[in-house]
Amino acid sequence: SQAVNLVVPARAGDGVRAYLLNTRREVPYTTGVSSLAVERLFDLLSLATLGTGALVALALAGERGAGGDRFLACAGVVALVGVFGAGGAVTVAHSDHRPGVWLRGRVRRPRLRAVVDATVGVGADLRVVATDGGALLRVAAGSLAVWAVVVTIAVLVLVALVDANLSLPVLVCVGTLAVTVGNLAKILPLSQGGVGLYEAAFTALVVAVSPVGAATALAAAVLDHALKNLVTVAGGVAAALALNLSRGTLRPSEHTES
Repeated sequence: SQAVNLVVPARAGDGVRAYLLNTRREVPYTTGVSSLAVERLFDLLSLATLGTGALVALALAGERGAGGDRFLACAGVVALVGVFGAGGAVTVAHSDHRPGVWLRGRVRRPRLRAVVDATVGVGADLRVVATDGGALLRVAAGSLAVWAVVVTIAVLVLVALVDANLSLPVLVCVGTLAVTVGNLAKILPLSQGGVGLYEAAFTALVVAVSPVGAATALAAAVLDHALKNLVTVAGGVAAALALNLSRGTLRPSEHTES
């Protein structure tokens, strides 16, 4: 699905995951959508946690640039939204309220009822995760581990390109912030695969919070994004071959669950 997102507009590749889960493992579409929603929520929380921590570390070290305050405010807002969103979801999941039952009883039109049923199904799946403390910890740890690898690649690129007199801890913080802001910018479906958006946000962040020049920061952003997209394409091709996928297999069939 990530590989398809690089070539299909508006992150439509996310739908491929739900389709494959349904056709290959008979996982309901609502569960596929729920898994994606949980992943995105924890992505946001992980990015907010890493970004806020890195910027606070830079501020304490006295390395914050002129634009650091703005990025600190943005990171704080994102972190608060993520934390309150996750907290609200867990609170609702543990409560006795069942808004889906109430909503079903007030919708009469068949088409709207189908949408409501699908939404309620997604909510029920989210409740399963939200009420399982062990699952929450595993998902959180996995998300942080994945983003730590993503940040490490960006830091290695910066280490290879930056000639400024910056210590490794500072470069780690700058790289973490750059990856955080760059990936948040990619949420906007304004370009294919976030190309351009990621590079612009990455470059602006590095220039704002460090003495690294714009040209070097842009080169690092382009190289970092290109490496990750190459890995995504290679992994997508390998996965497609392993699953024996073709255009025909991505068309709805009579066995597809609605």
